Amino acid sequence: MTATSGGAVYFLGIDGGGTGCRARIENAEGTVLGQGLSGPATTRLGIAEAWASISRAFDAAIEEAQLGAGDLGHIHAGVGLAGIGRKGALAALKAIEHPFASVAFISDGEGACLGAHSGRDGAIVIAGTGSIGLGLVEGRQLRVGGYGFPISDEGSGAYLGLKVVQLALRAHDGREQKTALMAEIMQRFQNDPMEAVAWMDRASATDYATFAPMVLRHADQGDPIARRIVQSAAGHIDTLVRTLFDKGAPRVCLLGGLASPLEPWLAPDVRRRLKPVDGDAVSGAIILARRAVGGR
Repeated sequence: MTATSGGAVYFLGIDGGGTGCRARIENAEGTVLGQGLSGPATTRLGIAEAWASISRAFDAAIEEAQLGAGDLGHIHAGVGLAGIGRKGALAALKAIEHPFASVAFISDGEGACLGAHSGRDGAIVIAGTGSIGLGLVEGRQLRVGGYGFPISDEGSGAYLGLKVVQLALRAHDGREQKTALMAEIMQRFQNDPMEAVAWMDRASATDYATFAPMVLRHADQGDPIARRIVQSAAGHIDTLVRTLFDKGAPRVCLLGGLASPLEPWLAPDVRRRLKPVDGDAVSGAIILARRAVGGR
């Protein structure tokens, strides 16, 4: 495939998330030529800041690919970006000047879904700090949950953290069994519920999710309350997966930082039906870029 000028065509994929931004550039044959990394890229930080992070990542990828200024007009870019659904975000991004042949935007979740199924119909459940079910079936977009913590994001790291803090306070009062996990949580708050209250007033979903590894560790060690919390979280993930199948998804993958630790806790029917991912969210962004020139 060649550009109208006769030069080679390149495809740039970018995955911009709340923790970091990754870029990868490939030629028409799919050979990786260069990669780049930068800091958080989410519209929550502001459009200018998100684009600055995206630019740092793609600049690094282009440099590693040893492409010059004359090659930039032969690059088709796909960008998966966290928070693209925020009002006005997409229009503001499309208004930014760029040197590429084309730039297409998609949410980071949709990019992950495209990559997971090589652009074919399918769905994903992301279990990380938050949780969401996303899919694409015959042109229909599927969405289950993911409306933000604390009103949604069931089964996520933030959910695990919220539940364990709630139960630790109950255990402190004598309303719940005191276990090793309960003691460890209260030690974080100097065994003072008012310390937990002060922490709660400024805590984000990310702060709650920092307790997730502790909950999982105690669950693996047999702590009864930890097991209860993890089983409850796994039940919510089971429901997300089953709902996506009910809505017509032909295949579902489980992604995110909690995917691996939670998988053993999922129901047997759900574990059986889950498929491994084909590619990552950057692969999905590259698929998006290729579609701009009629490729897969």
